[in-house]
Amino acid sequence: MSGRVGVITQARTTSTRLPGKVLLTAGGRTLLDHHLDRLESAGLDVYVATTVNASDDPIVALAEARGLGVHRGSEDDVLARFTGCIEEFSLGTVVRVTSDCPLIDGALVAHGIEIFLAADDPWTYVSNGLERTYPRGFDFEVFSAQALLDAGEHAHEQPQREHVTPYLYTNSSGRMSLRNLSRTANASAYRVTLDTAEDLVLIRTLIEDYDAAGLDVDQIIAVLDAHPELVAVNAHVEQKKLGQ
Repeated sequence: MSGRVGVITQARTTSTRLPGKVLLTAGGRTLLDHHLDRLESAGLDVYVATTVNASDDPIVALAEARGLGVHRGSEDDVLARFTGCIEEFSLGTVVRVTSDCPLIDGALVAHGIEIFLAADDPWTYVSNGLERTYPRGFDFEVFSAQALLDAGEHAHEQPQREHVTPYLYTNSSGRMSLRNLSRTANASAYRVTLDTAEDLVLIRTLIEDYDAAGLDVDQIIAVLDAHPELVAVNAHVEQKKLGQ
């Protein structure tokens, strides 16, 4: 596979359940900084795809202060935001992550990229979320720019535009080869993503009391295994469904 490999993370301040969540802090850093730290520490090239809303100017300022490429586009047509980023920065291989995963494991993402590149097929899609065995908060998807640009041209339903990749992982084109990266021990019951106030409490506790900013995914899971009282903080939170 040729072309630049880029991780595109989507970020905005107008989240409905916890507005401005990525700019909230834990351990003296914004949660967006934690997210970007963990991706960049794995040697990954990261781009931030945000909206044209003035409310997202602080996200742009943060990313640019870190020297990262930024693309601004539609708030609702996130697929167009991604294809615009691909074209602006001439990416060939794309990783999609979301900024509500402040403790995402960059090394795990890098392993997914290796699997994708080894397949040497632009119609391959690699993720750890097709069959969930990792906690929410460590999700990634890898695909070719060619495949996403094709989705941008042919995906017309609103959920396909808002959620970026349904056209790929439902194999709407009939050409995709789907590969899932699974964990031997299923930890899918755990939730380390940022969507509600309860999620924020857990993530702050992990970072400030358990030094989770320096732990990999297996080490974070080990903390949760050993501390059911932490798991209970947000165990009742239901993930928003596609299209909500």
